[in-house]
Amino acid sequence: MLDDRALMEALNSTPVVDGRRQDLWRDDHELDRWAREHGGLGGDEERRWLRTARDALQAVESGTSAEPRLRRVLAGVRKVPQPGVSGIEWQVEMPPERRLAVELVLAWADVKERMPGRLRPCGNPECRLFLLDRSRANTARWCSMKTCGNRLKARRHQARARDAAPPE
Repeated sequence: MLDDRALMEALNSTPVVDGRRQDLWRDDHELDRWAREHGGLGGDEERRWLRTARDALQAVESGTSAEPRLRRVLAGVRKVPQPGVSGIEWQVEMPPERRLAVELVLAWADVKERMPGRLRPCGNPECRLFLLDRSRANTARWCSMKTCGNRLKARRHQARARDAAPPE
């Protein structure tokens, strides 16, 4: 099963660099590297499903409906009970080429259940990254205080200073 870190890597694989959206998963070799690092095999079908799942999750977290894409990723996936030494264990059955994409969706669902309201897009409208707020007060607004947070705070300060300046 993929963890929170892998989920955030996937969600944040389309950063804005110098004002332009980049897709780190556009490069097949880079996506295969990520997939193998997380137990995948790489290959055309796995890449296609991973991109579909990532795009759907980004859309959902950004407030856009992506239900049809999520349904397509999860089609035919079953949870099957298996007797084990400590009781019933649940096995997820899915086509092998979709395993990582399904695990990505399940990791997202797990975060949404364990940490409701903590996964959200960066508060900077020019940024495409997401954050998982682990603060006690659940008040984090930016993917990074160093970049987006400081940038937006500086802009607001400059706007207030301009508005407060006496007319010449």
